[in-house]
Amino acid sequence: MQIGLEQLEALLKTLDEKKVADFEYEDEKIRLKIGFGRAPVAVAAPALAAPAVSSAAAPAAVEVHDPSMAYVSSPFVGTFYRAPAPEAENFVEVGAQVKKGQALCIIEAMKLMNEIEAEFSGTVVEILVENGKSVEFGQKLFKIKKS
Repeated sequence: MQIGLEQLEALLKTLDEKKVADFEYEDEKIRLKIGFGRAPVAVAAPALAAPAVSSAAAPAAVEVHDPSMAYVSSPFVGTFYRAPAPEAENFVEVGAQVKKGQALCIIEAMKLMNEIEAEFSGTVVEILVENGKSVEFGQKLFKIKKS
């Protein structure tokens, strides 16, 4: 596949109009990765009817917004791996101090191994995905307390 200048301009215009943060495409002949330097836009899911809860049930936990907590999310669909190889040690564990740019995990997408790096320094509070499980675009992978 070849992409012409007009096709590329049309693609960029569409991605900009839709406020897309990152776009990635790859086939046998071309790899295209575009980043706009903006935060991904969250799309609200349709509201679902709440299940009936008896008065004896425990109240649901409510997550309080803490500005020092942040999430590292998957930039694409793939398989989550905590270590660079099956016999190797995990990149990070809960409680580990991480630095900006440090590898946290690998996401395998289209037979390519992509290291996911910390976007900020901090402490790993929670690892939200099991090793070897599939992840979706935008799925939260790690909860990190920023330092």
